[in-house]
Amino acid sequence: MNWVDLLQALADFIGEKTADLIMPTRVQTKDEEQKYRAADVYKMRLPDSKEAKKKAPYVLIQLITAADEQPERGQDNSYAVVRIICCTYNPDEQEGALQLLNLASRIRINLLKTCVVGPNNEFWLDKTEKLEFMAYPDDTAPYYAGEMIGTWHIPPVKREVPQIW
Repeated sequence: MNWVDLLQALADFIGEKTADLIMPTRVQTKDEEQKYRAADVYKMRLPDSKEAKKKAPYVLIQLITAADEQPERGQDNSYAVVRIICCTYNPDEQEGALQLLNLASRIRINLLKTCVVGPNNEFWLDKTEKLEFMAYPDDTAPYYAGEMIGTWHIPPVKREVPQIW
């Protein structure tokens, strides 16, 4: 299991848990009717960052840092710090801000309920670290964004040769 597997497991989990949370999208032309859909989920980057506003609502999952510990004696450990960015759109500023909180809360609650993701539950949320959320304070209406950061345990890489020492 690697970092890409972790991001895919989180994308699948978040997509499943937020599929019924239907939000408005930006009207692209004057002739277009308002459309509604669940947030799309992306890994690491948006397909086209120049079109970020057209993608809302969305969730973007990014690996921030990763670390491995292989002590001489003891258990090997691997960690990854993951940022989950949520973005919503709504011409009503109050509704848009509340939709952001609703989307982030849905993700947060489901992650804390299960604490594990992956086909075989191979990735687990480190509950000794914070799962932290921050709504971006910038005035970006009618777009609203925030991020959640948490630490995940991933299966460590096992040594293939015995230790000589």
